Amino acid sequence: MSLADKAENKAEELKGAAKEKFGDATDNERLQAEGAAEKTEARAKQAGEHVKDAGRDVRDAFSG
Repeated sequence: MSLADKAENKAEELKGAAKEKFGDATDNERLQAEGAAEKTEARAKQAGEHVKDAGRDVRDAFSG
């Protein structure tokens, strides 16, 4: 996973967390839900990228 991908996913996660907290503060359930969904989506992307990285590491270990 490139550094740019990591930074983009982290930025999306932080944006979702901020939106969720703002929704909490303003008692806006829609905003809370959107923020939680964005945060979860960003974390899922990060996890997928980590799985790809691990697969590449295993492939490289066997082909080296």
